[in-house]
Amino acid sequence: MLAFSAGLIFFACGFSIRLPKNITVNGTDIGGKTRAEALRVLRGNIENELKQKSITVIGKQNKYVFSYPEIGYKDNLQNLLKTVRKNGVYTADVSYYLNGLNEIAAMICADESAPMVEPYAVFNTDGEPFTYYEGSDGKTADYSGLLRDVRASLGADFNDVYVDVKTVKRTLSMNSVKYNTRLLSTFTTRYDGSNAPRAHNIRLASEKINGTVLCNGESFSFNETVGQRTVERGFKSAKIIERGEFVDGVGGGVCQVSTTLFNAALLSGCDMTEFHQHSLAVSYVPPSFDAMVSGTYFDLKFENRTGYTLYIRAVTGRDYVTFNIYGRGDGASYGYSSVVKNNIPAPEEITEDESLVKEGRDGTVSEGYLTVTRNGVSVTKLFRRDKYAPLKRVVLKADGEEETGDTGEAGEI
Repeated sequence: MLAFSAGLIFFACGFSIRLPKNITVNGTDIGGKTRAEALRVLRGNIENELKQKSITVIGKQNKYVFSYPEIGYKDNLQNLLKTVRKNGVYTADVSYYLNGLNEIAAMICADESAPMVEPYAVFNTDGEPFTYYEGSDGKTADYSGLLRDVRASLGADFNDVYVDVKTVKRTLSMNSVKYNTRLLSTFTTRYDGSNAPRAHNIRLASEKINGTVLCNGESFSFNETVGQRTVERGFKSAKIIERGEFVDGVGGGVCQVSTTLFNAALLSGCDMTEFHQHSLAVSYVPPSFDAMVSGTYFDLKFENRTGYTLYIRAVTGRDYVTFNIYGRGDGASYGYSSVVKNNIPAPEEITEDESLVKEGRDGTVSEGYLTVTRNGVSVTKLFRRDKYAPLKRVVLKADGEEETGDTGEAGEI
């Protein structure tokens, strides 16, 4: 403690000793002053001079002006005054700095920079399928260069500093964006628009699918997307197939939606991972190209393996439903063909009750073929085999016609 106290006394005494006459530091005469007085005068001069200065950083967007006390300084005056022993001219080292330079430079660079925005498309659920935007080039300010130039200016004449901003060019073209959103496939089926409940169900299910975006590798589930077909969810009663008969049931017509989507997805290059035939052939697509859904057990599923995003658009009119699928695709084109291999005669029943008469329909054994054309080479492969049950005919007994026995079971599957 005695040694520390002695040091303080020595320091105080040292700064109370008067300097020799005719001493100038940085052009200011401080002869005869104590070191403390000289220090106050010299630093006062530095600060007064600094108050007259400023540094301007000029960007593409704004100007940024900084002055005292944002600009601070450092000096070696204390050490210099300790060394003064005789008359003479002395020069003190004074350096300037901008307080918080790193944060200020980061703020300026953020102001002067802008992210590059590639051209892009927005998928629409109605009107034009896509709205296209050109995007914009980006700008990036040179943070390290700004730090260097500000320090150099403060160490010289406080010259203006210019922010170096470089343009970041877009890498995509609008043509490539449009190619990535081109129409890959379209498929339409028609229905009786006067059948209001069925038309309603078709439109409702289609609306729930419309606007689906399927990234590469993602799977689509019809049941998960459309949800349960119940009265509470807005579906109505219309004809469905149940136990080989056409009967009324909630959600009738939804299978036409799944079938239409099945064909559009197949023609876009999707991998069909789950699909089911109807027990009876339907009229709106050829045999072996239907896709029945029912409850939670029978689903339509497919996976996007094209390598690019797919966009699914549903369009319904008074008597039709269309699915359009957009994307870049996998570079191939797809087609299909249906081949009927055999007919299964419908069993026939004779009745005397005119109200029981039914038209009936033969059953069908069919095959579906998928043709893939890539680089001008087409390959056709068997895609699926199906067997559709016949629908029993019930005909009115003609006068004088004898009973032929029980034919109700003939040909049923």
